[in-house]
Amino acid sequence: MKRIFRSRPIMTEETHRATTVEIFFDLVFIFALTRIVLLMGRPPTFLSLAQGLILLLLLWTTWTIYTWVGNLVRADAGLVPAGAIVAMAAVFVAALVIPNAWQHGNEVMDAPLILALAYIALRAINIALGLHAAGGDRQLRFTQGLFATTAILAWIPLVLGALLHGTAQTLLWAAAFVIDFSGGVIASAVSGWRLRSPSHFAERHGLVLIIALGESLISVGTGAESAVTRGPVLLAALLAITNAVCGWRLYFKETAMVARHGLETAPSAQRGRIATYAYSLAHFPLVAGVIYGALGVEQVLGHLAHGEPWHAARLDWASTVALYGGAVLYLTGRLLFLRLAAQSAPRTQMVAIGVALLLLPAARNLPALAALGLLTAFLVALVWYEQFSVGSRHPVAGEATPA
Repeated sequence: MKRIFRSRPIMTEETHRATTVEIFFDLVFIFALTRIVLLMGRPPTFLSLAQGLILLLLLWTTWTIYTWVGNLVRADAGLVPAGAIVAMAAVFVAALVIPNAWQHGNEVMDAPLILALAYIALRAINIALGLHAAGGDRQLRFTQGLFATTAILAWIPLVLGALLHGTAQTLLWAAAFVIDFSGGVIASAVSGWRLRSPSHFAERHGLVLIIALGESLISVGTGAESAVTRGPVLLAALLAITNAVCGWRLYFKETAMVARHGLETAPSAQRGRIATYAYSLAHFPLVAGVIYGALGVEQVLGHLAHGEPWHAARLDWASTVALYGGAVLYLTGRLLFLRLAAQSAPRTQMVAIGVALLLLPAARNLPALAALGLLTAFLVALVWYEQFSVGSRHPVAGEATPA
């Protein structure tokens, strides 16, 4: 035990790959995000969508810092894996209480306070591992110190929000995110982050997205319950997995490769900035889009599973916004990701975002199954267009990329 605590971190190499510890952490992390679907769906309202967004932002901030730590030092050696395991426990506890994050009871430790304390533990471990990974690098220690200062300040509104109820809790937790997030912005602008392995960083973000796409299908089982053998329910489930496949295709087939090439070929001095904005920031709408889309699918299946005729079951505005807004967020994240990493993106990606927004009010007036079918048809058409249209294809690795 003494040897572990006295051990120095093992720096990563440029060819470093994701470790099993990091993949395990990602699985627990995405489990926590999928629990936010339960929070927002009881029932879906614009307030619950906003509350879910606050939790998504808070959790994503912590995940990005753990990813930076794993890029600086090996996550499977020395003190880092021990810290990661404790952090996983904190994420798991947070995940268990997330559906009740705005429900207060008579207990001394109710769900909001447990969630706040679990988040504080997660960030405290995060700060300790970050300083450990910085080692003797003065620039990195200064960067970590700036981020740690605002993170600790954010704990004040976080705990106060857990003790207060209702609107005060929502506003204070939103303030906690703003304070915590501002630390990352200030640290990036003043000191900057150091990226050791572009391939590892790109791989981690791709892994967390593919896990999110896979685990989002849990919403199919949640919504369908035991009625999956009914024709409309089974059709909705097949549409849901088609949407997930389209999400995979739209990111991994070409976008991820082009962006990764842009990161790997960028000058060393610019890699930290590209990684911060293209990956740490632009990937948030990608993951958030998957979560909101999962909520929308769950609501469609819930209507159909509870015996409503497929032609009569309609989504309310909040559920429709979740379903189509999830697609808009995903497509927006993909556009930002490509522009920030490769300095270029096909104009058709902006058109696709506009089309998805235009379809939203039409979907509100369609039966729930038809609304899901319309979204699926749009995504399949988009995949087909990008696959076979020369004008929409991204430049491949090695080709010149227009500014």
